[in-house]
Amino acid sequence: MNLMLHNFPNFCSFYKKSGCVAVFTMTPPFKVVVTGFGPFRDHKVNASWVAVQLMQKTGGLGDDVDLEIHEIPVEYATVDHNVPKIWKSDKPKLMVHVGVSGRARAITLEECARNTSYETPDVKGRCPKKNCCKKSGPDCIESLLDLRKVAEEAKEMEPDIQIETSHDAGRYLCEYIYYTSLQLQLGYSAFIHVPPLKRVYTDKQLADGIRAVILKMIQQIQEKS
Repeated sequence: MNLMLHNFPNFCSFYKKSGCVAVFTMTPPFKVVVTGFGPFRDHKVNASWVAVQLMQKTGGLGDDVDLEIHEIPVEYATVDHNVPKIWKSDKPKLMVHVGVSGRARAITLEECARNTSYETPDVKGRCPKKNCCKKSGPDCIESLLDLRKVAEEAKEMEPDIQIETSHDAGRYLCEYIYYTSLQLQLGYSAFIHVPPLKRVYTDKQLADGIRAVILKMIQQIQEKS
């Protein structure tokens, strides 16, 4: 009895036995992209990128999730260029952007993003043209996810971490990158604000909180499928 096994990138395995060929189709892993921001202003070390990297290093999102992470400079033009490129190259089912907020006392899930009033210069001293994210775009776009439900369920996983929702992402790069992803409509998008490092939580607590939130987002998406 001869057994021949061939592995292909399309996740199918073939074997030949007694002159017959059987095909087993395996489900591709759930693809998730998570971004964090680089340094800006007083945030010489950005808590968002520290937490995202640590989340990946400490187990990521599990064996069933294909996780990619990207650091994004705090620049409007770079967001305009990089975010559509990442969507098209990585083809995630879910993209989660993470940013730091000096006002935050909790891990905060932003429920929507707005298109206009981006009047604060980025790290290169520039603002978007006409202070607008996307010409002719809707004033506000909401996430397709039920983020209040995500927050409640994630708090059950991490009861020592406060997780809440918000409708004001700040009209800076955080809201700008979120709107950019939402308006592309290439998959599910979300934005998570975290407090500065060690103000409320350790870097490990932030990583664990982000992980819990994203796992609940994935669960919700899979339940919708």
